[in-house]
Amino acid sequence: MVDALVTLIVVLACLGALGVLAAARVVKQYERGVVFRLGRLRSDIRGPGFTMIAPFVDRLQKVNMQIVTMPVPAQEGITRDNVTVRVDAVVYFKVVDAAEALVAVEDYRFAVSQMAQTSLRSIIGKSDLDDLLSNREKLNQGLELMIDSPAVGWGVHIDRVEIKDVSLPETMKRSMARQAEADRERRARVINADAELQASKKLAEAASQMADTPSALQLRLLQTVMAVAAEKNSTLVLPIPVELLRFLEKGQQEIPAAARTEGGAEGGAPAAGPAAAPEREAAPAQPGQPAQPARQAMPTLTEREPEPHTVER
Repeated sequence: MVDALVTLIVVLACLGALGVLAAARVVKQYERGVVFRLGRLRSDIRGPGFTMIAPFVDRLQKVNMQIVTMPVPAQEGITRDNVTVRVDAVVYFKVVDAAEALVAVEDYRFAVSQMAQTSLRSIIGKSDLDDLLSNREKLNQGLELMIDSPAVGWGVHIDRVEIKDVSLPETMKRSMARQAEADRERRARVINADAELQASKKLAEAASQMADTPSALQLRLLQTVMAVAAEKNSTLVLPIPVELLRFLEKGQQEIPAAARTEGGAEGGAPAAGPAAAPEREAAPAQPGQPAQPARQAMPTLTEREPEPHTVER
């Protein structure tokens, strides 16, 4: 009798231990437990830690509450300005209602993935190529709203959506490269022209300043010569001031004018040629000076008498 009682107690203890093991569940910190009793959803959501359920009656299903990073496969589409592109993105989402994520949709991960792909194709068709390349922040916000609207009923919250890469055809890449090169060249020319304009204004101010003080031009010339000589070159470039050239040109113009004035004062008219030279007379002697004899006119070659020549036989 005692042996039978001990055996019964041992059997009950084993059954109790098995029951406890079957009913015991551990929910991790980043998970939530949803209990279904005989197929019906229980309202109490089990938090992290140790929990118990009714064996063979309840079924505990765990839902991950972490943020999920889901890559969106590259989608090929035509933009609003008729350019074929391939765009891929990444979606960050998390479950905010564990019960809705299990009851409202069969597989919330697959549902979010398909919604992201269709929304990405829609965004490509509504946007221009320039918007896809430069205005991605606005497109990311629009894509996030398009995915988050149906995901709210699934107990899923879309944290953010990012467009990763935009693949362009090779012809479009070459066209954009030529456009960028032309724009850079235009900017370089504008900057160069602006620099020339500023330099010309400064040179005009320097010229006006040097015009007031001519010695400044000579000092500047000496500074230039010293700067060239400091380079230890075998050739020395010496600039000639423009004023010196003007002075020499003015001197050359004054010499013929003085000659014409002198000729007009002596004979009353400029000399007509070599025939007028013998007709000149000696200038009258000034008081206090001895009179000078008049110059003898030299006969010309035609006026000279031929000299006699004797022929010896």
